[in-house]
Amino acid sequence: MVTRFSAPHGLFLGSHAVGEGFLTRRQLQSGLYRRVLRNVYADPRLTFDHELLCRAAALLMPPDAVLGGRSAAVWWGAPTAGVADQVLVIVPPASSWRGPKGVRVHKSVVAVDDVVVLDDGIRITAPTRTARDIAALERTKDAVACLDAMLHSGSLTDVVLHELADAVVGQWGSRRLQKLLPLVDGRAMSPPESWVRVACHLAGLPHPVPQLEIFERGVFLGQVDLAWPDAKLIIEYEGPHHFDELQIVRDDYRYERMVAAGWRVIRLSSADLRDLDAVVARIKEALQDRALGA
Repeated sequence: MVTRFSAPHGLFLGSHAVGEGFLTRRQLQSGLYRRVLRNVYADPRLTFDHELLCRAAALLMPPDAVLGGRSAAVWWGAPTAGVADQVLVIVPPASSWRGPKGVRVHKSVVAVDDVVVLDDGIRITAPTRTARDIAALERTKDAVACLDAMLHSGSLTDVVLHELADAVVGQWGSRRLQKLLPLVDGRAMSPPESWVRVACHLAGLPHPVPQLEIFERGVFLGQVDLAWPDAKLIIEYEGPHHFDELQIVRDDYRYERMVAAGWRVIRLSSADLRDLDAVVARIKEALQDRALGA
């Protein structure tokens, strides 16, 4: 924040820094500071992620507004929103605040009990309200990925989620929440796993088992992202860390042992996830081949 004793650091409002004489407008626009949202700047050493965008929005939003949905979920162990995703800010129905570019404003009544004020003063929705808004406002694959992560982190439980669905029957968003419940699985450990699982469900394929441990004659071969045990088919998502030279060697050895034990392995990268229909087609073909004894 801006202080009277130093140049701006962390997040700050550009107009305040200029107005109080800590920076000139030219210095502000020189590239020394990262522009996060309109009139909000940051020390470039700060990690540029969705949380930083949320903190920037919190400097601008009205005092009765609250961060919600996947933006609030960042604090509930579910950092599934990225820098390309809009920050969700919930304002009272009568509010005229529209927010800057990069902020999605949703008008809704938020009960006092549904608001958590963090130590630094940022207002976010409580886990159950966060889950409800995620279910109602997000695309199915993104909603499931975020709820999976909240379950995995422990900020939500299956019991609480089902109780919430029963409690809001007939209210806004309740139908969407009911539809999502069969898809949510806290065993998932990354959004790509959730996205592939949801795509398979929507295509009518059998549900895979997340994070299955593979054994062969009592010997542990590894834990895999998704698997269809009956078909002995494995899906593995390989994020950037998998392409570290040492990790590649370890992964190749692990997969060789699984293939030798009769499993088939489909390895996916971020590029594959840009076309989930094609991914589903590969999985469907592999399941059909095994059913035909191929």
